[in-house]
Amino acid sequence: MIVFGAAVWTAILLPLLPVPSIASWPYLGASVLIHVAYFVLVAVSYRGGELSFVYPLMRGTAPVLTAVAGALLLNESPAAGGWAGVLLISFGILVLAGDSLLRGTFRLAPAMFALANAGVIVLYTIVDGQGARLSGHAFSYTGWMFLLTGPLLLAIAAVSQGRSLLQRIGAGWRTGLLGGACTLASYGLALWAMTKAPIALVAALRETSVVFAAIIAAAFLKEPISRIRYLSIATVCAGAIALKAF
Repeated sequence: MIVFGAAVWTAILLPLLPVPSIASWPYLGASVLIHVAYFVLVAVSYRGGELSFVYPLMRGTAPVLTAVAGALLLNESPAAGGWAGVLLISFGILVLAGDSLLRGTFRLAPAMFALANAGVIVLYTIVDGQGARLSGHAFSYTGWMFLLTGPLLLAIAAVSQGRSLLQRIGAGWRTGLLGGACTLASYGLALWAMTKAPIALVAALRETSVVFAAIIAAAFLKEPISRIRYLSIATVCAGAIALKAF
């Protein structure tokens, strides 16, 4: 619903934006397929695990993997301060997930899906970072990605849920449009930033969203935030400061 909501907003906005450069089209096509896998794994992971466990694990292992991939594939190696920021953010996020072990709420299946999705996140970060740079317009590139991904995910949902999907659309279309607007804006800003700065550093700074995820999990889903989790949030903020400073 959220991805399809983003596609709806994109359909409205794209006539006002330029078409991405032809050089970016192969990256755009690959991104659509990678994002289908990403959103499916997100849904499967959340189905069996806590938000405050799955989200940090999924996003926390991605920055280091992205930095290594960027250094190896794109010859983009952050300075020492940048690497320190990447490691601090990743450590802080993984501590959030480790707290689930101490509380006895750890479940293997959601953890495996989340770790698999971390690899998918690295793939789409590298692909979209390069694609946005070649497109000539990061927001147009982002819009086309969601416009093409939305119908594919809707088709998957239709096959798996049948007629009940129509009822869910009728009940949740407002949430889908709201979430879609947020998703479109946030990812468009992230890709725009990748056209101005190294991909690995933008990807790592983006993962500070785990702080907000922890707050949302506590406020709306009533998941407890222990002292360890507060410590990890402070570590993530320290990593963000290191990234900005260097």
